[in-house]
Amino acid sequence: MKVRTEARRQAIIEAADALFQEAGYDGASMNEVAKRWGGSKVTLYGYFPSKEALFVAVVQSCATGHLADATRELSTAPMSRAGLESALEHFGQRMLGVLANDKSALAVYRMVVAEAGRSDVGQLFYDAGPRTSVETLAAVLSGAMERGDIRQADPKVTAQQFLSLLTAEVDVRLYQRDPPPLSPQEIRQVVKRATDMFFAGATPRPLATGS
Repeated sequence: MKVRTEARRQAIIEAADALFQEAGYDGASMNEVAKRWGGSKVTLYGYFPSKEALFVAVVQSCATGHLADATRELSTAPMSRAGLESALEHFGQRMLGVLANDKSALAVYRMVVAEAGRSDVGQLFYDAGPRTSVETLAAVLSGAMERGDIRQADPKVTAQQFLSLLTAEVDVRLYQRDPPPLSPQEIRQVVKRATDMFFAGATPRPLATGS
């Protein structure tokens, strides 16, 4: 029985990543992955039992792995308004640092957008990373609502709104051929504008007094 190795697993993921970007999800096959990787299909299936499982691994390795790290840090944010604001800014900087400057991640996002209308690739992508981030962020924001740090609303919707604010200025990069990288300072500024807008809408409003 052959021993599985992380190096071999990563080599498979890299071969699959290149194929998915070139041929799209539907156009890629496990046969072609095995050919490009240089191993047998039997060994390939020993690591990944289906194309769906392989695609999820590619997504997590190349496009959403950063979300897992940022999400874990977010879940331990100090329980205060200042702590929440700092945690959201740090989360946003980690997230945009990849979305704005990682070419491999950008290529995966583009492939998902192109394929989403023809297959389940969009849902697979969402389940492989963004879903956990939304759920964790919603839990953090729910706690902030209970403390009165932000106004009461649907935590999941509020989480989605914050994520949309974070990406509002960089989404255009998906449609550009070779967008220039953003500096750390530019990323901090983008995130600061997003968090300022978020808290401008989410901060509890004083009750109106009668005249």
